[in-house]
Amino acid sequence: MANVVRSEGAAVSRTRTERAEAALDTLTAAPATPDRLRRVLEQALVFAAAAFAGVYTPGDDPAQLRLAESAGLPRTLYGLRDGYPAAGGSPVAEAHRSGHALWLGPEQLAGWSEARRTPSPDFSMAVLPLGPAGGGCLLAISEHPGGFGTDDRTCLELVARAIAVPRPHAPPGDAGELAPNAFSLAMDSGRVEVGDEILRLFGLARDAFDGRVETLLALTVPEDLPALMSVVEADHMSIGDRELEFRILQPSGPPKWLRLRGRLLPGDEGRSARLVGTVADASTLRSDVTDVARVQRLAASLATATTVKDVGDAVVAALRGPLRADRIALAELENDRLVVTVLDPPEPEAWPEVWRSEWRTEWPDAPVRAMPTLAAALREGRSRIWPAGSPLEPALAEVGPGGLAVLPLPAGGRMAGACLIGWDRPHRFSPDERALLTACAGLAGQALLRAHAFDAEHELVGMLQRTLLPRRLPRLPGAVAVARYLPTTAGLEVGGDWYDVIPLADNHVALVIGDVQGHNAGAATLMGQMRTALRAYAAEGHTPDVVVSLANRLLLDMETDLFATCAYVDVDVEEGTGWCVRAGHLQPVLRHPDGTADILRAEGGPPLGVLGQADFPMTPLRLLPGTVIALTTDGLVESPGADIDAGMDRLAAQLAAADPTHLGLVADALLTGAHRGDDVALLLMRYDGMAVRPLRESWTVWRVPEAVRHARRFTRRTLRVWGVSQDTLDAALLVVSELVTNALVHTDGQVRLDLSLVNHRLRLAVADASPRSPVKPTSIGWEATGGRGILLVEAVSVAWGTVPVSGGKQVWADLVPGG
Repeated sequence: MANVVRSEGAAVSRTRTERAEAALDTLTAAPATPDRLRRVLEQALVFAAAAFAGVYTPGDDPAQLRLAESAGLPRTLYGLRDGYPAAGGSPVAEAHRSGHALWLGPEQLAGWSEARRTPSPDFSMAVLPLGPAGGGCLLAISEHPGGFGTDDRTCLELVARAIAVPRPHAPPGDAGELAPNAFSLAMDSGRVEVGDEILRLFGLARDAFDGRVETLLALTVPEDLPALMSVVEADHMSIGDRELEFRILQPSGPPKWLRLRGRLLPGDEGRSARLVGTVADASTLRSDVTDVARVQRLAASLATATTVKDVGDAVVAALRGPLRADRIALAELENDRLVVTVLDPPEPEAWPEVWRSEWRTEWPDAPVRAMPTLAAALREGRSRIWPAGSPLEPALAEVGPGGLAVLPLPAGGRMAGACLIGWDRPHRFSPDERALLTACAGLAGQALLRAHAFDAEHELVGMLQRTLLPRRLPRLPGAVAVARYLPTTAGLEVGGDWYDVIPLADNHVALVIGDVQGHNAGAATLMGQMRTALRAYAAEGHTPDVVVSLANRLLLDMETDLFATCAYVDVDVEEGTGWCVRAGHLQPVLRHPDGTADILRAEGGPPLGVLGQADFPMTPLRLLPGTVIALTTDGLVESPGADIDAGMDRLAAQLAAADPTHLGLVADALLTGAHRGDDVALLLMRYDGMAVRPLRESWTVWRVPEAVRHARRFTRRTLRVWGVSQDTLDAALLVVSELVTNALVHTDGQVRLDLSLVNHRLRLAVADASPRSPVKPTSIGWEATGGRGILLVEAVSVAWGTVPVSGGKQVWADLVPGG
């Protein structure tokens, strides 16, 4: 027994470098396996506190350095590529050519051309050659503020020496070229080549296997299929390597657990991208906690954790079961309190009394002042382990009477929180287990920092988007409009979907819906700019095709990498007609009064911001009272299981079956069951028609000597037909004389006189080609020869003003007959 104790004590007293060397010697001395390189790289995560480690070697083309294997967080978090030119200026190429190690901090990396591709530049990089120059290199990333320390660098040098450089990857041929447990899947065709061991695991004979990946997926337990598909899809695999366990059905007995490990190899010329990896029987693999592959699995889980609670759930899933712990808590440090994010188990009775006394919400806020031992561990910033019977304050001793581990979670030069792991029965801590806990603490701390940054950015972008979208829709004469917006729930992102309802002159209304490419603050900002621009162009009185063309030119002049789609519908509420213009957007759907619905086959132009010389044709609409117009974005009609055409047909069928009396209920029903993988914007307008149609007449004023007299005569004849009183008629003739005279004297081009009588309000308007508005004089002396016209118009009218109209202006004045 004494020998056992001395041996254990010696193991504990070994330095980190000695433990790393022992682990690497064990790996390299064992028979070669397909995953040995990955397991060697995982030692960099455990012993050098690296967040990412990868090996770049010459590929089929010696002029290119390809990523042969990697471990840790996804490489895209640090702007790393799958390959680099061997003769280029990247750190990978430099270390490969020179044979010398590079140790780069944030300051040196700031000037790196790839820095713009990184979400955050606060990391350090180590690039170590693999043997002599020209043999490839090991690249490691550290997120610790000081970068790689002395012991970290020594451990990385040991890892680099232990790496057996793999042969350049050759395209797999027949199954005989694959290892028994290996596979190679062509991403474009779904054809898969598998070794004999994989066929045995799936219970398939070689001559009975048709080479289709669907044949293997059909044998998977249905509940595990979505997780397996997330690995098989190229878009997901492109963000990093993946590993998961899944079950396959057996002819008899319970399902069998298999473990898949794979990574995506980018396609070269003449070769498609391929997913390569191994499949093994999970029951035969090591399951003890010394397996450092647990660090890799935790890193993969934390890479997709977008919220603080996601981080806590990933830590619990990675540690509590494998460590056989009885309780685990993850908490953030705010001032002198631990704000608990996750407790497992969640029942209050499982936790100390002092924690239950502070139970204010769903979880307690544990007071650090009641746990001085924990406070000391947080100040030191390193993991602490207390075996059973250690003298601890009750708030900690009751968490782990059989043993307690406290993992401070460092992030960004500060302490983000702590993870507490407790056992009820006496637990023996091995050296490998201690190393595992230390590595997990660093990963969890950085994940907490990223989750907080994500939450802050999401709230900022969400607030920006809520500010830019209309707070409420305007009341429309002869029509009712409602709108709905649902942000995506995928990653809690927000994007650039927008809608607008713009009242225009002469009882016209513009319905606008659009979608800016992307899901970030840039897309939301551009959305606000495009909405404002379209509203301004529409208010100037341009036709729909000109409004969209001007928006297209504006987006091109902004020199952004983003583009936008848009549908613009101008409805004349008086006449029940309209014009539709599409710029790469979905067609409107019309529900007719008889209950039928169809998709408007409107000819469209390209998305905004793509082509400078683009045509945006107009498609006419004819609306009967009771017609509903539906405009939407693709988030409502497109999903992974259905294409846009099927979604549009489904939308038309749902709209036909709805009761348009309550338009808000119709909108809510259409959004029921939305996929929520993308933003959803929906705009509905029901055209009712106007109960009383305005009276309107227009006259083109020709530039002839008798032009003003002709305009007065047209006004007198029209107003008499409308039954306007003589007093109002005299005032109207005075206003027309002054406005037409000003337009003829002070402008060039065409002049138009418009008369309208709406709800007992007479409007007299004169439009000309000059954008310059008339100026009312501040004072006029008896000798002045001009300037009195506008004062006379103001004196006899109840209101007057100017509005821009298609590059010119319109000066109007309102009279109230009998007023």
